[in-house]
Amino acid sequence: MSVKECSHHHGKWKKRFRRICVGLLIFNFILLVSILIVWAILQPKKPRFILQDVTIFNLTVPAPNILTTSLQVTIYSRNPNDNIGIYYDKFDVYATYRSQQITYYTAIPPVYQGHKDVNVWSPFLFGNNVPIAPYNGVQLVNDQSSGGVQLNIIMVGRVRWKVSTLTTGRYHLNINCQAYIPYGYRPTGIVVGAGVKYQISDSCTVSL
Repeated sequence: MSVKECSHHHGKWKKRFRRICVGLLIFNFILLVSILIVWAILQPKKPRFILQDVTIFNLTVPAPNILTTSLQVTIYSRNPNDNIGIYYDKFDVYATYRSQQITYYTAIPPVYQGHKDVNVWSPFLFGNNVPIAPYNGVQLVNDQSSGGVQLNIIMVGRVRWKVSTLTTGRYHLNINCQAYIPYGYRPTGIVVGAGVKYQISDSCTVSL
């Protein structure tokens, strides 16, 4: 085979490769535009979360700068979309006091939430002898003496949206539930076994 024939075949392969690349780019562009159009028509809404109650089993300062926490929360979640499902692939829950994490992460099993569906989770949150800032330990004792403690229940995870047979990539989801608990030396909640349950029923802040 001559050098001229090799060059000729090489040129034909380059043209085919360029056509394939251009075709893939056009296909991906059309697919992306279609997804955006469908997304705009469906107008997806963020899921709604409500902190229904908090049951306190232990919330004490056994030593300076040390906090032990044991509680259970009930969280209501609703998908408000008519045509979009939600995959909760990875979800962790923990509690904070004055912006400081006071419990370990508690994982919620992966779940699919269909159109208009509701899920209710009741995870246990605990943290044994967790180091805290000195002023937080003092403030917690003062708050208990005053009759109320402000906690935040945080949920972080990754979700995917499902439209018909199409599933999107993963998005970060952050939920912040504020819980003012009238917890102290004279608790006003409902005694449940070894704990005291406090009704909250407050909406949580949801961000993507």
